Amino acid sequence: MSDSESDAAEELEDSEALPPHLFIPNPHGLNQYTHCPSKDDERTKRLICEYDKQGVKSPEIISQLLWAEHGIRMRTVSRHKKDYNLMNSHMTTETLPDTVKQQLVLDELARDPGRRQGPPLIKEAIRMRTGIDLTRDFVEKEMRFQDPEGFQLRDPTSKRIKRRALVNIGIHEEWSGDGHDKLKRIGLAIYGIRDVWSGKWLGLWVIPDNRLKDAVAYLWLSLVEEYGGLPIQTTTDCGSETTMIYGLGTALREAFFPDFPLKFQFDANVDEFWDNGFIDGIYDPYDDRHISLARWLWSRLVQKEITAWKERFNAHTPRKDPKKVNPSGVSPNIAFALCERYHGINCLRELTEEARKLVSDLKKELRAEELLRFVPPAFAERCEEALASLKIQTLAFTNVWSIFQAMLPLVFEEEL
Repeated sequence: MSDSESDAAEELEDSEALPPHLFIPNPHGLNQYTHCPSKDDERTKRLICEYDKQGVKSPEIISQLLWAEHGIRMRTVSRHKKDYNLMNSHMTTETLPDTVKQQLVLDELARDPGRRQGPPLIKEAIRMRTGIDLTRDFVEKEMRFQDPEGFQLRDPTSKRIKRRALVNIGIHEEWSGDGHDKLKRIGLAIYGIRDVWSGKWLGLWVIPDNRLKDAVAYLWLSLVEEYGGLPIQTTTDCGSETTMIYGLGTALREAFFPDFPLKFQFDANVDEFWDNGFIDGIYDPYDDRHISLARWLWSRLVQKEITAWKERFNAHTPRKDPKKVNPSGVSPNIAFALCERYHGINCLRELTEEARKLVSDLKKELRAEELLRFVPPAFAERCEEALASLKIQTLAFTNVWSIFQAMLPLVFEEEL
């Protein structure tokens, strides 16, 4: 045997004695991304499509959101978006027929009778409502053609309300809650609670009366139960309905977080979002039947619309504000889910199982379900059946009174 053959034989014997992982990249054939689903996974497809609908286009951000919110680790977001046929705004605008694109803009302009929304918001509204992302240039061009006066009404030199700068350290440090009464004339009230640091709306509800302390406390407890913890502080407008929130917050904090001081302030920074824009009614305000049906139908419609508004607002990416200490240039959804990326911390005081049970018991004791109803359950069931029989595709402000007229004889057929 030659020297070279002898050396080769010795190397072979040495290699057989070594463990396989030293010279085989993946001896067991295991995938390091154990949480990565296939492209056929329906849940992953739904989540990626929803992020795209919200305007989250960066594969890196989508990957981080999938892991932070759903425990899904993925490094192939771009490939999945291509598989799902998710195109960018330029490709979408080039592909769609002009008539379709123009109709999308016209439909959204019809939903904004106050003409308060500029091209970025109209573009955003189209994307959130339909999933179709048009370019801002096309939307602006079409708006200037269809409604040139609207741009004059939205002149940026108009007077603005001066507001104080908000400074917080992270999510759940402060919840800001307040009621909105501009729809009280038709028997509807709004109550909303918002995370101040991220700007995200945690809840928006249509209720009969936002000044009933038990009803407002029930909504606050529902958020505490949903997130499984307490914020450091809750800021309200100091109305009489907030005394119950203060008492519950203090009691829960003293019972389960006695070493954490409470800071409770009264303010009203929520009163910025609601404006007048609903169509005048055609019902008889002195007819109990009209009042009952209108309360049921309009409460359903307004809840649907403010829920859509909440989702759209939370997905909206505002412009970067260098003077703002809290996050800017990022949507509230992303700032809330990835707070550490934007130099925030999660301030939620997590509840123990004992505390969770106490919150559930407190909600039952309040018995606020009746306070949140607009009509008795039996009447609501009749209205549901009547609406379903009409097979209406979409309930909107533009057709609500036509639906009201069609439902009236169906709901009260024995009386009319």
